[in-house]
Amino acid sequence: MEDYLTTDELATWLRTSPETVRFWRHVGKGPRSFKIGRRVLYARADVLAYIAERQSTTDTPQPAA
Repeated sequence: MEDYLTTDELATWLRTSPETVRFWRHVGKGPRSFKIGRRVLYARADVLAYIAERQSTTDTPQPAA
């Protein structure tokens, strides 16, 4: 069974506020989410894929020595 995170758990893991995570979801910017009833959940695999994608697009080149 896959591991799922709530909005609060994701915010803690990413060291941001739950409001920021909600905003990301609102504008379609954050990791994939889905709802079961009123609860929003994030699959850990989707979060890891989102982090990997962000790392690859925000890597900055190191200055030449």
